Amino acid sequence: MKKLYGTECYIQSAGVKSDLEVDGFAITVCAEIEVELSRHRSRSFDEMEDWGDDLSSFDLVLALSPASQRRALDLTQFYHIDVEYWPILDPTGLGDARETRLTAYRQTRDQILQRLTDRFGPSRT
Repeated sequence: MKKLYGTECYIQSAGVKSDLEVDGFAITVCAEIEVELSRHRSRSFDEMEDWGDDLSSFDLVLALSPASQRRALDLTQFYHIDVEYWPILDPTGLGDARETRLTAYRQTRDQILQRLTDRFGPSRT
């Protein structure tokens, strides 16, 4: 999203749990489209609040899994924040061969890109 829309909006990545390290396959397929993830660290919704991100200051949460949708709805029930669920393929654990796994990760990456442009319009950077 930052690559497509730059500083037009404030974007924060969060999940249900903190994995700290980003999956190497995700790093590889995002590098193919010039998105740098190797220094990115995943953090949970709870960590966002602990680090000073006020959830009430957000307008929208994009949930990419049923678990993240449930958690986002729980956290935002007292705020006027829209939560959208985007059913995106979870590529983790798909396939045994490296190329098969990379193909699944590319499909997921491309699904996310398509959903972003469908929702927010063409890239403005």
